[in-house]
Amino acid sequence: MAKPQRMKAYATFDDWAKDQYPAHRRLISALRKRVAEWSPRLKESVKWGNGVWLGREYPVLFLFAAEDHLQFGFFAGKYLTDPGKRLQGSAQYVRHTKVRKPSDIDEAQFKKWVREAAKNEREG
Repeated sequence: MAKPQRMKAYATFDDWAKDQYPAHRRLISALRKRVAEWSPRLKESVKWGNGVWLGREYPVLFLFAAEDHLQFGFFAGKYLTDPGKRLQGSAQYVRHTKVRKPSDIDEAQFKKWVREAAKNEREG
């Protein structure tokens, strides 16, 4: 029987970002900058081997790095307004959108989602 692999641990979001695929680092940097602008109260952290942004009590956003894309996700994404049905996911609450290139970052829509997710977390 194969021994289960341990999830890699990172001390900081910076450490996590530096360890991702080189092609993803520019996208990660762009998303970090925008999240900091759109919702400065969210705090960067690393949980479950992924970059995350934490609200007052709960994780709000995450970045998961797959080989060919990033998942920019929302822990309570089920509750976000998504008129274009762009959020994906079959989990009970978590939803994400895939980011492969800078043009996949829809500034207006991502900003709305980030702010709505942060507001939802603050209000419970």
